[in-house]
Amino acid sequence: MASIGKRALAAAAVASMAATLAACGGGGGNGDNSNAGDAAKSGSKGGTLYYYINKPVEHVDPQRVYVGRDISNLNRTVYRGLVSFPADTDPDVANKPVPDLATNTGEKNADATQWKFTIKDGVKWQDGKQITCADFKYGASRTFATDVITGGPNYILSYLDLPEGKDGLPSYTGPYTSSAAGKAAFDKAITCSGNTITYNFKKPWPDFPLAVAALHMMDPYRQDKDQGDRSNFQIFSNGPYKLEGAWSKNKGATLVRNDQYDASTDSTEIRKALPDEIVFDIGKSPETIADQLIADGGNDKFAVTGERVPPAYFARLTGAIADRAVNVQSPFVDYVLPNFKKMTNPKVREALAMAANTKGWIDAGGGSRSYAEAKSIVNPSVVGYQANPAFTAPASGDPAAAKKLLQEAGVTTPYPITFTYPKTDTADKQAAALQATWNKAGFKVSLDPQGDTYYDVIQKPSNDADVIWGGWGADWPSAITVTPPLFDSRINLTKNSTGQDYGNYKSDDFNKIVDQAQSATDLSDQTSALQAADEQLGKDYAYIPLESQKFNFLRGSKVTGYNNTPASAMYPDLGPISLEK
Repeated sequence: MASIGKRALAAAAVASMAATLAACGGGGGNGDNSNAGDAAKSGSKGGTLYYYINKPVEHVDPQRVYVGRDISNLNRTVYRGLVSFPADTDPDVANKPVPDLATNTGEKNADATQWKFTIKDGVKWQDGKQITCADFKYGASRTFATDVITGGPNYILSYLDLPEGKDGLPSYTGPYTSSAAGKAAFDKAITCSGNTITYNFKKPWPDFPLAVAALHMMDPYRQDKDQGDRSNFQIFSNGPYKLEGAWSKNKGATLVRNDQYDASTDSTEIRKALPDEIVFDIGKSPETIADQLIADGGNDKFAVTGERVPPAYFARLTGAIADRAVNVQSPFVDYVLPNFKKMTNPKVREALAMAANTKGWIDAGGGSRSYAEAKSIVNPSVVGYQANPAFTAPASGDPAAAKKLLQEAGVTTPYPITFTYPKTDTADKQAAALQATWNKAGFKVSLDPQGDTYYDVIQKPSNDADVIWGGWGADWPSAITVTPPLFDSRINLTKNSTGQDYGNYKSDDFNKIVDQAQSATDLSDQTSALQAADEQLGKDYAYIPLESQKFNFLRGSKVTGYNNTPASAMYPDLGPISLEK
């Protein structure tokens, strides 16, 4: 999933491809996330929690949301799934799904090509109607409408047992436009019998419950509430909170208690739902948020944020303020992507990588407190990680070597390129560091910071940027959730969206390796294939890794039960959070 601003569970290993849920491993932090005192004080109901956000939330539709912070926030408040990850800081606990709307964590057949879940009795929508098997089936169907339900996760398109249609996509095209034959195939692939839903896959999916817990793509959705693209900022809740009024993309929203929610059908491992209200306040700059949380007055005492503390504020995090700060290793890797529609010459892409000043990027962003060096788009905490052999340039870049590559490419210099990235004061300084060495190498870089929204812009097929910033973390504890969802053109590139393949990368060789990985029944075979897939991306210079993010967060002094967990992608976890009176 994408990261914010500058998506993703802390990556860990699935102990065995044949094991149902044996997730283990790390991805927590090597910084300070020890909030045992806060956790001990958790448990008081009441009050209003404020969640400060800088840029607009681009999707709250469950099948479209694909940002780590938002996936977690919506899971803890309004959208329950068949299973969910618990709010625990121990990865060995946090990465094992527990039942949510289902009675257990699923039952599979011998080769994991079929999974069954039974929905609990007594679980309701906010209008009091029961959540049914048909609601889950309809929710899954929406993901196949790739021309309408854009921007979200698309794994189910690769796995569900459906005939192939145009451009490598399934023959079923979702609930709005699919043919009768496509709908008939879908009705065989996902079936309902009373409260039991059965998913039939064309290849093994042993970690399917992890995918369900990690994302909202399999969440239930009421057909009578679906308005297609117009549902993007609508919330019809089955969780402990519901939307009061409307969600404003640029200002936020208020969640209040859902009187149809029955806590006896839920688990406090997942969500305690202690505040009476949660206000999502959108539009403040990271600097303003930091100023307010440091001052700790008024409503700011009851506030948390998913915005990182700007590096210029690090020196102020001392004494009592430091007690309200955390520094944790995130699961996200930041990278840049050449646009393959524009940058077609492989030597030019290699020159771009050779001249990339990742050290300057890291230093401008706060140094080692903010980032760790990256040599792959795969986070080092993901099982099977290896440094990509393509990225041999020094951390400060090698403009002279890059200039020779541009000469070998036979292009006219200075070679003009546009670099698109999400604007913050810090990001402007980081982009300038890349710009400087790229210009020395013979590029002519124009910076194109995006202010209000970002993914909406870069996911448009008409986006004509030459170089595009991205950030990603594993969707669930498996390496299969990194390079395939980012670069498999078959599930990403459609007439209305580039999906997660912002750079329009399309490679039959890469896709064949992905097919091998997804068909593997042994973890070691899958890992080998995924390593080969990353090497292919390196040969093509499909991406350039910048760094692995660390999170520096502040919170108000009246916030208790505060933790950053693998389930929340190391953002503040709203599951256990509470407020002092």
